[in-house]
Amino acid sequence: MKTIDKFTLRSFLGPLLASFFIIMFVLMMNAVWRFIDELVGKGLDLLTIAELIFYAIANLIPLGLPLVALFAAILTMSNMGESYELLAMKSAGLSLPRIMAPLIVVAGLFSIGSFFVANNYVPFANQQMLSILYDIRQQKQEMEFKDGAFFNGIDNMSIRVEHQDPETKCLHKVLIYDNRDAKGGMTVTLADSGYIRLSDNKRFLLITLYNGETYEETRGKEWVTGQMRHHKFLKQDGCIPTSGFVVEKSDRSMFNSAQTKDINELDKDIDSLEYTVNVVTAKSYEPLLKDYVFTNDPLRIIAPDSSAREGEIRVVADLRDSINRRTIDDKVRILNDAYRNAMSSSNVVTYDEYSSKEALNQLYRSRIEWHRKLALPVSVMIFFLIGAPLGAIIRRGGLGMSVLISVIFFVIYYVIILTGEKMARDGVMPAYVGMWISTYILFPIAVYLTYKASTDSNLMSGDWYYNQWIRLREWAEAHGLKKRK
Repeated sequence: MKTIDKFTLRSFLGPLLASFFIIMFVLMMNAVWRFIDELVGKGLDLLTIAELIFYAIANLIPLGLPLVALFAAILTMSNMGESYELLAMKSAGLSLPRIMAPLIVVAGLFSIGSFFVANNYVPFANQQMLSILYDIRQQKQEMEFKDGAFFNGIDNMSIRVEHQDPETKCLHKVLIYDNRDAKGGMTVTLADSGYIRLSDNKRFLLITLYNGETYEETRGKEWVTGQMRHHKFLKQDGCIPTSGFVVEKSDRSMFNSAQTKDINELDKDIDSLEYTVNVVTAKSYEPLLKDYVFTNDPLRIIAPDSSAREGEIRVVADLRDSINRRTIDDKVRILNDAYRNAMSSSNVVTYDEYSSKEALNQLYRSRIEWHRKLALPVSVMIFFLIGAPLGAIIRRGGLGMSVLISVIFFVIYYVIILTGEKMARDGVMPAYVGMWISTYILFPIAVYLTYKASTDSNLMSGDWYYNQWIRLREWAEAHGLKKRK
């Protein structure tokens, strides 16, 4: 490897790593704010929170990697331009594509790696994240008593305290309604003070009460019979089994969707869903009419051709005469049968319509995820090809201009890809159009910027735009589009 290539690589790898960690940190903070409502008040341990955030970042990797490539490329080339290193290389006879050659190789490897991340790691992380979120949502709120309010976080129990000492956690004027008796009995406990807390493993409720009394209603074999028992105590201890205060690990295989599958699994899903959609779409309503609507009609469903027209009229007339000769009760029964058949056919149509819509929606989602995994590496490479020429044109080092331009391009990219994905999910356009529309738009920009940077264009100079305006005005005057003064 030549010395110039080593120098260029060293100049690029530092900003690339720094950009990756900075952008992932910013996106991670966004993920934390997104899940803040799920985490607050559950008493979760740090390991569970860290695990959730770690897997949530995987969702943001496909969004962040193009921005990483763009920001690192702009920062590297603009720093080299500001320190006249690019000028020195060009003076030595090196063209801009030759200077960028080692960076293109690194960006290509980065792009290929992004595919394996999106195809292998992201589906696994999505499945883990969905499972953890489900477990957290099933967990009850942490036990916290508010003065004068009932706490109903424990099944079949209600606890009210008059006041809780914020330092000692001592409870004053405790009232407990206990409805855990399977026979329907209820126990009411009143105490002057006490302590109520969860055990260290959060599987038991530990109760210690002082100076109180208990009213216990017991039921006999028949619910209406029973008796009331009352006793006082100076101190009473209790240990009640509880559930829902600790995160229970659920089966990860329960959470399967298009976002939790790799490209091979998506291929199989797409094939089966396409077959299902085709079968439902091609399904005829003739069996429905025969089996539900015209079950007792001897005419059934006869094709309206000219040869059968006369026979149809005769059969319909015979049926009308037969119905007119029937009694009122028979006519009511016939109407009721017709109503039931119509409702049955309506339910069948509704179910078929729901099934077809659900299969079609799943097909759209699977196609979107399939194309997303392939579009990501291409987007990473395109953003690098946008950032590197832009940095060479800007020639102003530092974070200010690099961040500004990166944010502008990223916002444009984000709006385009969100619009395309939504239209693909709604079936307005195919997935290969919706998920690649950003590529169709940004690739010509990358080619144009690379060409302008290779020819030392002054796109970022105000004088260049002023000269272009003068040339345009002169051209308009020469063709009579604008009158000369």
